[in-house]
Amino acid sequence: MTVHRAAQAAAILGALMVTNTTSHAADIVLLHAAGSLRGALTEVSTAFEKSSGVTVQPKYGPSGLLRDAIAKGEKADVFASANMEHPTSLSKAGKSGPVQLFARNRLCALVKPGLAVTPATLLERMLDPAIKLGTSTPKADPSGDYAFEVFRKADGLKAGANDVLSKKALQLTGGPNSPAPPKDRSVYGALVAAGEADIFLTYCTNALVAQRENPGQQIVALPDSLAVGADYGLTVVKGVSADAERFAAFILSQEGQDILVKHGFAGVK
Repeated sequence: MTVHRAAQAAAILGALMVTNTTSHAADIVLLHAAGSLRGALTEVSTAFEKSSGVTVQPKYGPSGLLRDAIAKGEKADVFASANMEHPTSLSKAGKSGPVQLFARNRLCALVKPGLAVTPATLLERMLDPAIKLGTSTPKADPSGDYAFEVFRKADGLKAGANDVLSKKALQLTGGPNSPAPPKDRSVYGALVAAGEADIFLTYCTNALVAQRENPGQQIVALPDSLAVGADYGLTVVKGVSADAERFAAFILSQEGQDILVKHGFAGVK
């Protein structure tokens, strides 16, 4: 770990410990995290467990639904969200401590095999009435919110595009009533493979996982005019264990950041 990163992690841990004045020892840290973080935070958790002897028990899902569960009293120690808004709402409500930006992602288009799409033709393809366009569910899942931000940006390139795309978008996953995603496969790759969507707007990290599982599927970068980034926020619930605080600091440590970068995320300085 660099001196700068070590100092940063120590400062963050100190701030969290001041916030959580009732901290106590624990054998298990309850992690609520965005589904897009599953691969990365599974590896981060394993590394933390080896170094600390503390078990991390994860619950992955749409960040908005996880936020709602925590707000209603569901037990959680650390919340890692795919946006800054959801953890900030918990912090403002007095349910958690400070919110830290800990990773960045961006949106890509996951495209079915054989469909000719380039960054330059992506908008035209998405607007095509014959193309099934998939997204996650806005409000419940930040991935859906980011997709609809793409649609709003499209309006600046083609008048009326936002209305067309918003109406045709199939909100196939991430909602409170969505079918349960497969446990052993990327839900996005599975939906495209099943023909539920021809183009699916999702995180680039999710698209990489889907492509590894379905080699024929394509990943198309959004052109600069449509590009949307995703900032991921981390917060620790008030009154939880010192182990939870240490786990949050570990995510922000050089080792934790290196693992996130390995999984396709952009780390934070």
